[in-house]
Amino acid sequence: MPNKVTFRYAERKDAGLILKFITGLAIYEKMENEVVATTELLEEWIFDKQKAEVIFAVVDNKEVGFALFFHNFSTFLGRAGIHLEDLFVLPEYRGRGYGKAILKELARIAVERDCGRLEWCCLDWNKPSIDFYLSLGAEQLNDWTIYRVAGDTLEELAK
Repeated sequence: MPNKVTFRYAERKDAGLILKFITGLAIYEKMENEVVATTELLEEWIFDKQKAEVIFAVVDNKEVGFALFFHNFSTFLGRAGIHLEDLFVLPEYRGRGYGKAILKELARIAVERDCGRLEWCCLDWNKPSIDFYLSLGAEQLNDWTIYRVAGDTLEELAK
């Protein structure tokens, strides 16, 4: 049983801490060279433009995990959902139930907000996370492929 976990929403002063969690996740995913976010960008997009939200899992007054999420919309359901962009638990706190607690809290938020679903993506090679998600009853959507346009390609498409 994990130590008592509580949750709190991030505040502007947490931008540096959010960036540390993002960097920790990027290192775990072997993608640290792709992180270009700064505290200033996070402050702008999370707190000024309110395009995402962050919750922290707190144990013994220490932030041990975080989730960054935002609302999406399902035309088929006719209602909003929550898309979990990032979930990360500090390595020394893994295996204690904190990741599950974060997902349960996100599910609670989704239900409280009358959302139709909670969804996220996972790298194909990340078997520990995939097994964890499946153990919670998550459904793997094998019929869908993510497409992305970014950087110069995005600029060209916008012309």
